[in-house]
Amino acid sequence: MVRSRGDKEDAEKYSGLLKLVQILSFLVVFVAGIIIGLATSAHINTYFSPQAQLFSTSTVTSFQVSSSKANCSQSRAPCPEPNCLSMDAFLHPTNLTHKLSDDELFWRASLTPYKKVYPFPRLPKVAFMFITRGPLPFMPLWERFFKDHDKYFSIYLHTPPDYYLNASIDSPFHGRQIPSQRVEWGTVSLADAERRLLANALLDFSNERFVLLSESCIPLYNFPTVYKYFIGSSYSFVESYDDPTRYGRGRYNRKMLPHIKLYQWRKGSQWFEMQRSVASYIVSDTKYYNLFKKYCKPACYPDEHYIPTFLNMFHGSMNANRTVTWVDWSMGGPHPAMHEGVSVTEGFIQAIRNNGTLCAYNDEQTSMCYLFARKFAPSALEPLLNLSSSVMNF
Repeated sequence: MVRSRGDKEDAEKYSGLLKLVQILSFLVVFVAGIIIGLATSAHINTYFSPQAQLFSTSTVTSFQVSSSKANCSQSRAPCPEPNCLSMDAFLHPTNLTHKLSDDELFWRASLTPYKKVYPFPRLPKVAFMFITRGPLPFMPLWERFFKDHDKYFSIYLHTPPDYYLNASIDSPFHGRQIPSQRVEWGTVSLADAERRLLANALLDFSNERFVLLSESCIPLYNFPTVYKYFIGSSYSFVESYDDPTRYGRGRYNRKMLPHIKLYQWRKGSQWFEMQRSVASYIVSDTKYYNLFKKYCKPACYPDEHYIPTFLNMFHGSMNANRTVTWVDWSMGGPHPAMHEGVSVTEGFIQAIRNNGTLCAYNDEQTSMCYLFARKFAPSALEPLLNLSSSVMNF
């Protein structure tokens, strides 16, 4: 088909018009880009200029100073502003007051360095952890026990949250209450308190051994003997045994299957002593603790089964399977015998210390099996103070 001359002219005009539109579109985009670039540049200069408030020198300095003051409050010695990230403040927190939730606390306490060589001279300490329902009737006895050994121990107190322990400023118990919650006997809240104490004590990297005590506990030996016993041990002291009766296996809940089987179920005294690695395993556990929290209801007594079962399942080789706290169950019933002041004599204390039984210590036999005893009434304080120098040697 042959196009007419008019058609050719129309096509040429259309092609020229299309090119003109393309050129104009390019110019519009180019000009718009320049305008946007200038506006953005001015916006950035506004925020990042020395006069800007968002990242101004005054704001940064204020943040650094406030952070420095917060860190300095945790440090043993004053440190220069604005940076107070000191090794001492990290390793040895002296202020036990914090606002961490249990989950936050357990996560923080579970941090374990892979590097085994310490970058500081580490003197291992024993953490004495007390679960109390209020006052410490034997505080004068314990103060005598701890006297002149400050470098070798730490103290942690789990009390009712509204209780304040009136300890003098020169007492080793002064300021040693941790953020606590209410505890009910026979419930998982007791296991919560144990884990809370362990977690707070783990924050101090010098704590190597951890012993759980109550307000009715007393020491049977002097501090150097107890310290050497724990620091020199290759094992933890957690009672863990298979009780086939209704007070042992009878408390097992089959809803814990398949994670916890009946043959793995263990029972033991809640009054334990353990090494740092075992304490870290316990505060790091979520899975098995949640099983106990869900299925070990009264009268299951999680405090008698959770740690013994958990250690038996995963860390039994690290455990001596015995407690170091003596108690008298001869009366029967759910509670041990209470010892009043009139029964506390030199012969009574010596009988506990040398009760004729043998136990394992670092794979050898020893007659020194119990370092502490419970359950003592407040009336026993005076007789115990009288016996502390002649019998306990402190």
